[in-house]
Amino acid sequence: MTTKRLRILVLTCSTRPGALGPAVGGWLTETLTPVAKGLDVDLVPVAIGDLDLPFLDEEEHPSTGVHHHEHTRRWSRIVDDADGFVFVTPEYNYGMPATLKNALDYLGPEWAWKPAGFVSYGHTSAGTRAVQHAKQVVTTLRLVPLGSTVAIRIADAMREDRFLPEARHADAAEGLLAELVRVAQALTPLRERERADAVEGPLPGSYARPLDPDDAGEVTVLQRCCWTEEALANDTLAIPALHETPEDVRTWLADWDTTGLWRDGRLLGMVRTRRAGGDLHIGRLAVAPDLRGLGVGRWLLRRAESAAEGCRRVVLFTGAASHRNLALYRQQGYVALPDAQEEGVVSLAKAVVPA
Repeated sequence: MTTKRLRILVLTCSTRPGALGPAVGGWLTETLTPVAKGLDVDLVPVAIGDLDLPFLDEEEHPSTGVHHHEHTRRWSRIVDDADGFVFVTPEYNYGMPATLKNALDYLGPEWAWKPAGFVSYGHTSAGTRAVQHAKQVVTTLRLVPLGSTVAIRIADAMREDRFLPEARHADAAEGLLAELVRVAQALTPLRERERADAVEGPLPGSYARPLDPDDAGEVTVLQRCCWTEEALANDTLAIPALHETPEDVRTWLADWDTTGLWRDGRLLGMVRTRRAGGDLHIGRLAVAPDLRGLGVGRWLLRRAESAAEGCRRVVLFTGAASHRNLALYRQQGYVALPDAQEEGVVSLAKAVVPA
């Protein structure tokens, strides 16, 4: 899966003047920051009171993702960028605050397939009835509530008008974050399938999406799996893809338009393209060795060729002894370029037929 750092939103939900919420949210963020660093996670503290969200005032249904007001668009960006949430909430009259319910109701797709943890505080029930209430709502939004929670009785946490929770509360918070990270990572494929730029792939359950520098780790592994066979077939180790570090891969991922085929968090195949003059250059067409013969390579090649509109021809190359690759390209209409050959390499091209 992508090596992008997870972003966990710590949302303080109470907006009542003088409320305990900011102290609880501040304690939670301070307690979890060292743990988050070890888990490669960014904690993003946000207070609902700073969002300036009126009661839901959007004309379109939240499920459409169409937002007319700037306060909604800002809130949408914050939630969409997050990989999981910790809601810091009091209990009001056996339920969650109206401010939290309103913030949840504003959005739809932005919440989907992300874990939600709760840190509650209150008197008799330590805020647990607010959590029970909120879980009914968040599951409807396809958020995934955790089993771990932190429940703080105010009387147990106050020392001379200062909020000082006990060590067991910090331990519970660390356990909640650890579970949140595991669930967020497990849900990543479901979140990615919901992306606007994801398309259905050729294998059941697969999807394709653009790759970016955060995918360098998976790309490096796929390259070494695929080009080891090329090295053996061509009797050479002088193949750049075999020697690139993840940082090298990050660099070219920023320059090339690269499509990756995924399933259940695994990178199954990829291909990259780049325009140069009237040519579309295709490269790094790779399919996991255990998936050869299922049409994945042809699908990725056609996907790459779809970017050739306005070009004169499509150009690619492969090893002179890579007979499987050569057979695929010739079947797809590519012919060798006699004036562009290097030792051990075959360059091929196909004219682009105007639509």
